[in-house]
Amino acid sequence: MSTPPAPAPLLIACALGIEHLALRTGDRGGAGGTGGAGGPVTFVRTGMGPRAAERSVGRLLADPALADAAVLATGFCAGLAPGMHPGDLVVAEETRDPRGSVPCVGTDLLVEELARTVPARAVHIGPLTGSDHVIRGPERSDLLATGAIAVDMESAATLLSAVREGERPVAAVRVVVDAPEHELVRIGTVRGGISAFRVLRSVLPAFFEWHRSLLLPRR
Repeated sequence: MSTPPAPAPLLIACALGIEHLALRTGDRGGAGGTGGAGGPVTFVRTGMGPRAAERSVGRLLADPALADAAVLATGFCAGLAPGMHPGDLVVAEETRDPRGSVPCVGTDLLVEELARTVPARAVHIGPLTGSDHVIRGPERSDLLATGAIAVDMESAATLLSAVREGERPVAAVRVVVDAPEHELVRIGTVRGGISAFRVLRSVLPAFFEWHRSLLLPRR
């Protein structure tokens, strides 16, 4: 009797130490140490900025153990749309930067699972754009005019690097830490940063459910 193939792993990428801390100490309900019915889960802190993210993810996916890994980019972001608040969630339909766009997989499931996991938080779905610097002031309205609903520095580079290394499911989920009416000055010292940290600690079960769904047979 042949041995069934090992489940594909999941790589969860973030940039900052505080994001990595939130994920490492977060709710692992249903994880079972390997993402529940999914494969092994690896967390990586890529470092800040698109170049660091691209290098780190490319290097990891060159490892045969992660060659077929699904990749999910997460962490904090700046919301672009009026009415967004710190602690809101953003599920990317696609990530984009000047080099192109990458469509995301399973966004409807992620929205559904996040609404179940953190029911008190709004979940926004739309394009997530990349930047090579922290967005301030009027830059928000310029990016909003492109159709994007949020911006961060690493998600687009992470997913672009992931699909360049081979065909795989990719997604991006970000927690709003900074919004038009709630500009952040320093992440650890204001209520918005604390709120976003707590939300990021809570979302892992939704990520694991997304990963499990990728392994189910399609009808």
